[in-house]
Amino acid sequence: MDSTKIIEILAYTIPSLITGGVAYYLFNSYFKDQQNTRRWLLQKEAQKDALPLRLQAYERMVLFMERINPTKLLIRIAPISNDKNDYENLIIAQIEQEYEHNLTQQIYMSDECWTIIVTAKNSTIQMIRKANMSDRVDNADSLREVLLSDLMEKQSPSNAALAYIKNEVSQMW
Repeated sequence: MDSTKIIEILAYTIPSLITGGVAYYLFNSYFKDQQNTRRWLLQKEAQKDALPLRLQAYERMVLFMERINPTKLLIRIAPISNDKNDYENLIIAQIEQEYEHNLTQQIYMSDECWTIIVTAKNSTIQMIRKANMSDRVDNADSLREVLLSDLMEKQSPSNAALAYIKNEVSQMW
């Protein structure tokens, strides 16, 4: 083979390789763009379907926070006996029952929001236990009084969690 033959082959091959490379790049870019568009459309459709479920979960957790708010809890649950420990256990059992009823809602919420909800629940239980250990408490009615007077001085843990939930829902729009 002489050099003119090699130059002639290169003259046909190089433009073909360049044209093939450009075509590959353009087709690859086009298919990636189409895939991203389809993924975005699927995500948008899934989000449209999931939004009502997420909002319902947040609504249920707002209701949970309202129901375990000690002020409302003490009004709703009257002592069965005069024993302060029985009343403490009854209130805590109600909180735990409400929590277990709403446990599945965590899949629709952010981890941070769920952590704040669990913290509010645990803080409310701790507040009740701490009040029951107080020297001022000697029966179920005095436990109610001490808890209500403590809530006059400081904010309920469920109120802080409610504020966080409202903020998170407002950021969904």
